[in-house]
This record gives sequence, structure tokens and C-alpha cells, in this order.
Amino acid sequence: MSMSAAESPPHRITVLAGGIGGARFLRGLLIAAGPDSEITVVGNTGDDIWIHGLRVCPDLDTVMYTLGGGISEARGWGREDETFTVKDELARYDLEPSWFGLGDRDIATHLVRTQMLNGGYPLSAVTEALCARWQPGVRLLPMSDDRAETHVVIDDPDGARDTTGDPLRRAIHFQEWWVRYRAEPCAHDFVLVGAPDARPGPGVIDAIEQADVVLLPPSNPVVSIGTILQVPGIVDALRRTSAPVVGISPIIGGRPVRGMADACLAAIGVAVDAGAVARHYGARRALIPAGAPADGLLDGWLVDTSDADAISAVQALGIACHAVPLWMSDLDTTVTIAQAALDVADDVRQGS
Repeated sequence: MSMSAAESPPHRITVLAGGIGGARFLRGLLIAAGPDSEITVVGNTGDDIWIHGLRVCPDLDTVMYTLGGGISEARGWGREDETFTVKDELARYDLEPSWFGLGDRDIATHLVRTQMLNGGYPLSAVTEALCARWQPGVRLLPMSDDRAETHVVIDDPDGARDTTGDPLRRAIHFQEWWVRYRAEPCAHDFVLVGAPDARPGPGVIDAIEQADVVLLPPSNPVVSIGTILQVPGIVDALRRTSAPVVGISPIIGGRPVRGMADACLAAIGVAVDAGAVARHYGARRALIPAGAPADGLLDGWLVDTSDADAISAVQALGIACHAVPLWMSDLDTTVTIAQAALDVADDVRQGS
């Protein structure tokens, strides 16, 4: 891979990101890209939920806290040195939902957000105001100002059955499936409720179309990046941009880097495999005829060294593919991963 990216990093980088995996990748990217680069993060808001009258945006907050120095390093979400007095008090009132606990420090963020939303401010303006405190070093944009929330179609957790004896299916909010049930009920489908009427948030399309590089970090390809891609107009912008689009595999050795992406991939019929996820995203350019537009999203793909045997199959799709160690075990390793992604983009740009 070319190392010219290290000498002259791209000026404008746009990243489509979910929560923990995306946020940790961004830490390394900020260093790899250097202080002269402008990094815009398009954050997933499909996980957003109303809890006890407060608007909670888990992925936006995880990015903001992680890059702003307030994240709980042990959990990867929520605030450091958090307490849960309010959660405990609510439990004494038997107030539901009891399965989603808000930390005392974290509640302050949700109070500010909710007050501003109720005052008529769009989520993008609210996010900008919250970031003024945290100074994450990136421009953080919600994928949309419109409400669009991921729901999961599952077999009824209480075992209810229809008149034929088959399990009844019902749709529940993604957070209930993920947090309350730990993704244990088999997911049959994911539905982004509100997606058809959602519009990309202010600045999102420009950030993609005017970027020098677009990166898809090792976030969940179904309910993080996949959710962002469901907002009308975003996929078209990715196909139009002149920037190389490079992704980093969220699967290492047949297992998700973090979370329960395996359960999500199974629901949409995609194998838990680095090459299969690349195939799911697809190539932006066809091999035959060379360079012709295709119907996918990727120009480049990074896999872990343990998945190097997937390289030839990914390249056969028309996607440049390289193998590097992808476990974000520490900051230095994460910087190396981010640099490798920039190098792949540079190679794509140069046609090598």
C-alpha cells in the first residue's frame, strides 16, 4: 500500500459511524489524519429512543463522549465515574422501562437535548450545541433530523402462538431487543420506522459529495451503518462522490469485533464473514467493463490478517482489499488501522 497518505493526508474525511466501534476508530483517525484534516461524522440515529420523557441518542452521545474524554472506558458507553441514583429511585416507583438505565451524569445531556427539541430546535442544532461543550474534534452530524427508529421483528418473547401453533411475531424497538433481551430472540427482520419520509440531516449530503475520502468504520453493518444507508439520498450521494469509499471489516475470524452483529447479519441472510460483509456492501465500480458504475458502495476494504484468504474474492468484486491487524486493542493499533484505511483510499485514487 502507498504511504503517501501519511505525507499528505486528505483534507476532508467523512465517516459514517455507529457507536462504540465507530467512536474508537475515530480516536485513531484523528491522529492518523493529522490536525489539518476536517473530519465529519455522520452518526446513526436509528437507535434513538424516548425514555422517561427524555430523548436519548446513544450513538451520537457515544461518539461525543469518547472523543470529548468523558466516556466510560470500561463499558464503552455512558459517562466515566457514573452513578445511577435516579435509576434506583425510579425502580422503587416500579416505573417502566426498568431495563434501560440512565446514569445521573448522562441524564444532564438528555435533559438539555429534550429541552432544546421541545423548544423547536432540530436535532442537528442540538447536537452542535452539545458538542460545543465536549469539543470532540470532529463535526458530528445526525444522519437525519427526522425521527426514524429501528425496530426488530421477533418471535413473541412470552411464547405466544397463533391459532396454528406458530410463534406470534411482533416488532419491538431495537433498544429493547438489544438491551433488554440481549439480542437473544431470533430477529426475522429490521425495519427503520419513518425512513421513507426521512431526509438527510443538514450538511450530510455535502459532507459525502465534497469529501476527499469516505470511510465506513467497523460499526455494525446492519443496524448502524446499514441504518444510515436507509435514509433516502445517502446511498446516491455515496455513489456520486468522487472520493474513494473505504470500509473496515467489523468481522474478524468469523466473529463480530464487538456487540451482536452476528445476530443482525443472520437476520438479513449475510454470513458472519469479512468477505461476505464486503459483498453485502458491494463494489462502486465494475471490473468489466473496467471502471463502469456498479450498484455497490465500496472502492476499498480492510480485513484482518486472519481473514487474508478473503482478499482474492473481495478483489474479484472490484474492491481493493488489504489485510492488516484489525483488533483495536490500544490507541497505537487503532491509529495504524486508520492509517491503513487512508492508504487504501490513496491507492484507489491513484488507480494502483
